[in-house]
Amino acid sequence: MCPFCYIGKRKLEQALAEYGQTEDIHISWKSYQLSPDLVTDPKGNLNEYLARHKNIAIEQAAQMNTQVSAMAANEGLKYNLNQAIPANTAKAHQFSHLAKTYGKQHEAEELLFAAYFTEGKNVDDIAVLIDMASQLGMDVTETEDKLRSEKFQVQVSRDIAEAQEIGVRGVPFFVFDRKYAISGAQPVEAFLQTLQALRS
Repeated sequence: MCPFCYIGKRKLEQALAEYGQTEDIHISWKSYQLSPDLVTDPKGNLNEYLARHKNIAIEQAAQMNTQVSAMAANEGLKYNLNQAIPANTAKAHQFSHLAKTYGKQHEAEELLFAAYFTEGKNVDDIAVLIDMASQLGMDVTETEDKLRSEKFQVQVSRDIAEAQEIGVRGVPFFVFDRKYAISGAQPVEAFLQTLQALRS
């Protein structure tokens, strides 16, 4: 649900493209929930949710969403936050971990971000996640079974505990080879400098 995570993903991808030497770089996505107690509201409005969550006026929330949409546009992303559904992301994180077993986690994350920020889909809806699994060539029966049984919630909880242990308080948060960290959707140059530092 964090709009800066999709932006941060694009910045990292741009940095990797410019860096070029990516044959030995492996990306692993970790789970983190900013609002673990959020109850999904399919008819909800993101401006209203943000206003309640941050205890601000709805006009201010709308302005914040407009500003972050402009930032996303600079990275080639189209945000339709007026259509976004405030959703608990636990199932989406479980789906990401399942996709990892298929070697499809990076592609799954792209689908999840696009579904939430651009397409106005409910990422807490198992049917939506099953459709993503089908697009990725994953077994849809296994996907439904694993999501309904919450098979991967252990991995989600483990990731969140690990993040808390190393002091993560917000997202996006990037850890490189357990040596360097970047907090937030920093400029591409910050990612390039970190990648170069790993080579030295």
